[in-house]
Amino acid sequence: MAREGLTGSRIRERRSMAGMKQADLARKLGISASYLNLIEHNRRRIGGKLLLDIARELGAEPSMLTEGAEAALIAALREAATGAGLPANDLERADEFAGRFPAWAEVLAKSHARITSLERTVEALTDRLAHDPQLAASLHELLSTAAAIRSTAAILAKEKDISPEWRNRFHINIDTDSRRLAESSKALVGYLDADPADSAAASAPMDEVEAFLIDHNYAFEDIENQTASVQDLLQSPSLTSAAARHIAKGVLTQVVADAKALPLHRLDDAGPNPDPIALAARLTLPVDLVMRRLAARPDLGAGLVVCDRAGSLLFRKPAKGFVIPRYGAACALWPLFDALGQVGRVTRRRVQQLGRERAFFDCIAYASPQGAADYNTAPLLHATMLVLPRQDGGDTAPFDIGSSCRICPKSACAGRREPSILSDGL
Repeated sequence: MAREGLTGSRIRERRSMAGMKQADLARKLGISASYLNLIEHNRRRIGGKLLLDIARELGAEPSMLTEGAEAALIAALREAATGAGLPANDLERADEFAGRFPAWAEVLAKSHARITSLERTVEALTDRLAHDPQLAASLHELLSTAAAIRSTAAILAKEKDISPEWRNRFHINIDTDSRRLAESSKALVGYLDADPADSAAASAPMDEVEAFLIDHNYAFEDIENQTASVQDLLQSPSLTSAAARHIAKGVLTQVVADAKALPLHRLDDAGPNPDPIALAARLTLPVDLVMRRLAARPDLGAGLVVCDRAGSLLFRKPAKGFVIPRYGAACALWPLFDALGQVGRVTRRRVQQLGRERAFFDCIAYASPQGAADYNTAPLLHATMLVLPRQDGGDTAPFDIGSSCRICPKSACAGRREPSILSDGL
C-alpha cells in the first residue's frame, strides 16, 4: 500500500494513542462516525480543511498524518525484515507498520542498526585477535612474563631453606619482570585503544592497500582516462610502507592492463544481470578479464575476490551484505575455491551468506593459469569470483555459505575448521 494511502491508519493510531473514541472525534469534526470509520480504514481520501481539523484535534502536524514515517525508516524496517527471512508480502507492509506504530518502528529500526553495528565489531575484532601479528606478539610477551613471575614466586613460597643471597636475587627478578609486565600491558592497551587512522605503525600493508582502494571507491577514473600513471597514484598518503606500495602497484598494474584491453564503455549494454561467458565470447576476451571489468562498473554494486593456488585472498572488493574476511581463511564452501579444482570451467551458483543479513548473491567463479607454460612446472593459478547482489534465492534453494568459520552460525557444516564464536541463528 502506498504511503500516502495510509493517512486513515495514522489517524486511527493517533486517535487511539490520545484515548479518544471515534464517535467523539467525529462529533468535534462535525462529521458522522460512519464517515470517519471509512476514512480510518483508508476507504475515503482526505485532504484540505478536514485534514487540518483532524490534525488540530489530535495535536499532530498534518504532514505526520499524510507522509508518515521517513523513507529511511521504512528502508531500515525492510532491511530488518529481509535479514529475518520474512516473506515478500510482509516486506510490503513495512509502510503500514511504520505509519500505524511510528514509535515501535523507530525502536525496531534502531535495534536492527545496533545489532548490525555490534556484529560488524565482532567480525573485525575476531579477525584482529586471530591474525594480527603485533597483537599476537604482545600477548605472547605478557604470558611469558607472567609465567616467569609465577615460577619465581612459587620457588620462594615452597623453598624454605634459600640463602639470603639467592632470595634477594629472586626478589630482584620478580621486581624486574613485574616492571616489564606493567610496561607490556600499558603498550598493549595503547595499541588496542589507538585509532588505526592515526597510527600508521599499527597498520598491516594489506590494511593500507584496503584504505587506499576504499578512498578511490575501487575505481580509478584517472587510469581509465589515462590522465594519471601508476606512479602518480602510488604517492597516496594512504600508502605509508614499501610493502603496501608494492601490493598496490600490482593492483594498479592489473587495472591499467584491464582498462587497455576492455574499456568500461564497451560494457554499457551488459545490463543489470550480465552474463560473463556471453560477454567474453562476444568480445573474444578471457572470462576473468570480463569479470574484473564488470566489478569495476559502479552501477552494478558487484564484489570481486581473487585468490591464488594456496587459497590466500589476493584482492577483495566487497559487495553490500557479502562479508569478506580481512585476515585468515575464508569459507571453504565459496565457489571461488571450487574453481581451483576445475581450471577453465566457469561455475555459477546462487548463494545465501549466513550471518548478519542473509543476503542472496550470484557467485561466478573461474580459475586460470598465470604466466607462460614451462616443462615439468605446475602452473600458478589465480581464481576469480564475481559477486552479484540478488533480491532473492531464485526458484531453487540457494546454497548456504559463510564468511569464515569463526563468525559463521552454521554448526552442521562439513567445511568447518574451528568453532564459531556466534550462536546459531544470530
